[in-house]
Amino acid sequence: QVQLVESGGGLVQAGGSLRVSCAVSGGSVSSYQVAWFRQAPGKERVFVAVINRSDISYVANSVKGRFTISRDNAKNTVYLQMNNLKPEDTAVYYCAARSSVCYGDHCSYNYWGQGTQVTVSS
Repeated sequence: QVQLVESGGGLVQAGGSLRVSCAVSGGSVSSYQVAWFRQAPGKERVFVAVINRSDISYVANSVKGRFTISRDNAKNTVYLQMNNLKPEDTAVYYCAARSSVCYGDHCSYNYWGQGTQVTVSS
């Protein structure tokens, strides 16, 4: 059974940086398409970024130029590097995985982590 555990969230001032991690167990991260989503208080969960098994990645327009997704196969971990953070980036960040390739930001994912809180103060 694949399990995902997020870490690295916290409190940061606007303009600062944070890197959140998604550690994968029960399978090789290189075999999965892994995405990051976020959910702000009172709002729906939305897509942030994705990296597929061929290392093709893209991020949502709202974070383009500020966020980068990457993968370390040796550590079985996917990262989301967040720079120039804004108060509107405040949310719980979730990672999710699926075994087959799916293009677009409306793919369904089989495995989800519990989330990590990111809070950006103004």
